[in-house]
Amino acid sequence: MSALPAEFDQWSRPFGVLRVSLTARCNLACPYCCPDQKDPPGLLNLDQHLRLIRVASGLGIQTLRLTGGEPLLSDRLLPLLEALAAGRADAADPLSRLRDVALTTNGVLLTPEKALALRAAGLDRITVSLDALEGAVVAKMAGLRGGQGAGDRLVEQVLGGLTAARRAGFDPASGGLKLNAVMRRGLNDCQLLPLAKLARDRGVELRLIEYMDVGNRNGWTSDQVISAEEMIQRIDAHWPLQSMSRQSGATARRWRYVDGRGCIGVIASITEPFCGDCNRLRVTADGQAYTCLFAPEGTDLRPFLQSEEALKAVLRGLWRQRRDRYSEERHWTNESARHAEMAYLGG
Repeated sequence: MSALPAEFDQWSRPFGVLRVSLTARCNLACPYCCPDQKDPPGLLNLDQHLRLIRVASGLGIQTLRLTGGEPLLSDRLLPLLEALAAGRADAADPLSRLRDVALTTNGVLLTPEKALALRAAGLDRITVSLDALEGAVVAKMAGLRGGQGAGDRLVEQVLGGLTAARRAGFDPASGGLKLNAVMRRGLNDCQLLPLAKLARDRGVELRLIEYMDVGNRNGWTSDQVISAEEMIQRIDAHWPLQSMSRQSGATARRWRYVDGRGCIGVIASITEPFCGDCNRLRVTADGQAYTCLFAPEGTDLRPFLQSEEALKAVLRGLWRQRRDRYSEERHWTNESARHAEMAYLGG
């Protein structure tokens, strides 16, 4: 099935990416995310998720990212991927317009068996989150009890997950496997170069994320932010970098290492906002649709999930009315609205 023109919002931004959270639960307790211990009531079931993604595909999205919480905790993940794969293989199905199905995970549960199952079920890409390599720092970043020992065990599990994903066929060279790290000044900024070295050694693109003011639980202040410029300067001093052009709709600005050993990306929502071409809609595990990561409230899709036509009308109207530009406006607005929590939105 040929691609359809995308829907456009009030700033002429296309509807291109759907991010679907499968659960708000997580097996870690990272302080920048502050996940819940249990899911909210009214989780979407498999049929509802499939209908949502199919309708969004008919409206122009080509990329789907499955998130949490920790999506590997969801028993709906593999059945959903298998159903999506069947639809993508049918030229008459709107799901055939999906070009990319990706997953974000902390990697703890990414065993060799799970990685193989995900690949066999049709998953295209995996992004693994790891914020430090030193055990004591990892324990703080992941909210672990047990100090350095617990952190060391976590690092071993996540590195094992990276290895398992690569062996299952998620190829870093084609973008099939990436590494994410949220950097917070005074907590894990000492891990910037070790993480960059790990990614270089493993041939995996590292995505460095500025510490963001998402949600209301993490005690965010601007002095905790390490800017993209500073991170790139520190890495460039050790391994020279060359800037790459940024693709429209991409969250990360990217650089390549001059010595040819891979690339690095930085997501700079605080210091270098990219609202101008943001093309993402986020839907929580209980069916709340958010047109911005920093939106104070979402739109409940559950009343419309029994009818594809009703759901299509709601999603189209939601996107066409969209005017969100929080990251570009945060520095001059006096608004102090609360934001949805990161654990619900999946980043």
